[in-house]
Amino acid sequence: MNTFSLALGEDQLAVRDWLHGFAADVIRPAAAEWDEREETPWPIIQEAAKIGIYSPDFYAQQYFDPSGVGIPVAMEELFWGDAGIGLAIVGTTLAAVALLANGTDEQIGTWAPQMFGTPDDVKVAAFCSSEPDAGSDVSALRTRAVHDQATDEWVLNGTKTWATNGGIAAVHVVVATVEPELGARGQASFVVPPGTRGLSQGQKFKKHGIRASHTAEVVLDGVRVPGNCLLGGKEKLDERLARAREGVRKSGRNAAMATFEASRPAVGAQAIGIARAAYEVALDYAKTRVQFGRPIIDNQGVAFTLADMRTRIDAARLLVWRASWMAANQQPFTAAEGSMSKLYAGETAKWVTGQAMQLLGGNGFTREYPVERMHRDSAIYTIFEGTSEIQRLVIARAISGMPIR
Repeated sequence: MNTFSLALGEDQLAVRDWLHGFAADVIRPAAAEWDEREETPWPIIQEAAKIGIYSPDFYAQQYFDPSGVGIPVAMEELFWGDAGIGLAIVGTTLAAVALLANGTDEQIGTWAPQMFGTPDDVKVAAFCSSEPDAGSDVSALRTRAVHDQATDEWVLNGTKTWATNGGIAAVHVVVATVEPELGARGQASFVVPPGTRGLSQGQKFKKHGIRASHTAEVVLDGVRVPGNCLLGGKEKLDERLARAREGVRKSGRNAAMATFEASRPAVGAQAIGIARAAYEVALDYAKTRVQFGRPIIDNQGVAFTLADMRTRIDAARLLVWRASWMAANQQPFTAAEGSMSKLYAGETAKWVTGQAMQLLGGNGFTREYPVERMHRDSAIYTIFEGTSEIQRLVIARAISGMPIR
């Protein structure tokens, strides 16, 4: 007889504790340094690769956990260590998710290992969707992909922006428009192999937070890739485009949105890791900081704030776990549960880290304590992978059935 349970199994607990140890012993001690340097922490990525954390096999094991919570548990622990380094370690998985969501088994087998490299020669991958004039509005992408029938190659031209690992990646997955008149339904995803001519890094962004994670523009100038670099294959694309031209709605998901839908709960789990870390710092500080002859947690104003912080973190985790379980069990997001989880977790991280700074007072505003960094890191979670406003739009459309704009 099956009974309802939210308890992690022995294997899940072992993975969680293993990751927590890596986050505590390797990531946290290096967090402030790499935040200041604003550079990719290659030595830490390599360390993660050597013990098996940074590998396609590890993420595949978590991804195919039948409970669905393997990836969220992993993300929460790594980002509890530090968001910038955490994103440097897991940034490749966004491209990997795009590959899994859109690629054939043969393409997955070919490109997934090249995205990670080996422990002695680590590589990273980049997912390139956003553009200077197309962020939340994925239907406005201008990057073009034109098929050269004579050589069976696709020619890509355009500029991508806000690409994690953009320009430094071995493998880039690029979303491009094949038939502009079809809008978002006329797009496809392409793998750009290592060393392909015409792909270059544009501007590298100096960011408010997650500074150990590389974010840059990617310029595509006459980039030619073989026909088998079209994820899903040309036959599948042609069928999908034909249905789109006929106005059939059930013609498959947009290439970019398929990636975002699959990754939103995982991104929510990252935000939870940041929030939990800040909450723990604030709780410890409140129990040891003495003012007016007693620990500040003795004051209801402080204690109630900590109670709200913990409650919101736990509520966010439950939303993430629900969405992750639904995805693993092929349950449709009829109320945009994936967007719900990312929206609430992102908003929670921003609020909790802000409250942590407030509880630490002047100390919270200094770099002697980690909460100011956590607060800076949390800000991106209401922006990337769909802003909070876009998540609310997706949820509102799902629950109302109306074309809300």
